[in-house]
Amino acid sequence: MIQEKQTILSNIEIAPNIYEIVLSGTMVDTMHPGQFVHIQVPREDLLLRRPISIAKIDFDNACYTVLIRADGDGTRAICNAHASRSLDVLGPLGNGFDTSFLSPGSKVLLLGGGIGTPPLLALAKELHAKQMELEILLGFQTKHSVFYEEEFKPYGKTIVSTDDGSYGLKGNISTVLDILHADTQFDAIYACGPKGLNRMVNQRFATHPHAYISLEERMGCGIGACAACICQKQNDPNHTIKICQHGPVFKTGEVIV
Repeated sequence: MIQEKQTILSNIEIAPNIYEIVLSGTMVDTMHPGQFVHIQVPREDLLLRRPISIAKIDFDNACYTVLIRADGDGTRAICNAHASRSLDVLGPLGNGFDTSFLSPGSKVLLLGGGIGTPPLLALAKELHAKQMELEILLGFQTKHSVFYEEEFKPYGKTIVSTDDGSYGLKGNISTVLDILHADTQFDAIYACGPKGLNRMVNQRFATHPHAYISLEERMGCGIGACAACICQKQNDPNHTIKICQHGPVFKTGEVIV
């Protein structure tokens, strides 16, 4: 874990209120898909950092990309920071996606929902480089909120759905799964998105040996000290675990979503 001032190389709004920010920093060398960074809000009256998933990792150029939805004072302040400005960043944090059991030719399903989609892009790039066979389902609310479709396409078969049917297939990820993949067997399944998506995957693939969900949660410290981002264990509701420290990636059936 490193804390450092990182320079914003670029900051672009790629969808309504969704900003793609590229940062440079020495911590890139130790990043893995599924991890996150904790960014200090550039406002003195907002003390808590904001946990942001890592979308792209560029080892050659020592930079990485995050996507941030500007939906509150803190995230809006970060998204308003212009290129060449620096941000105070702590990271990389959390446990990323486990891919150690996979081999070339393994069949993998990626399920992304809305702003939860970004961490799956770094994973898709890694799995494609290791010659995995990928199928990627991305769900959004409407046509105008769709992003990263073209970025995913080089890595595998990519299908987009929208809740209102304004783009791609109509329906949420669960509906698309019922239509397209009722009988398909995958060696691994990785999901990240809103609570509804994670809950569906957690229940639907509870007994799958290699199905994983990445949880999104507001955090205080990001390193397991404050216990602000706890969740309950599936088989022991009285036992809580910390998402930032033990996650954000969990095997299905491990925690209550």
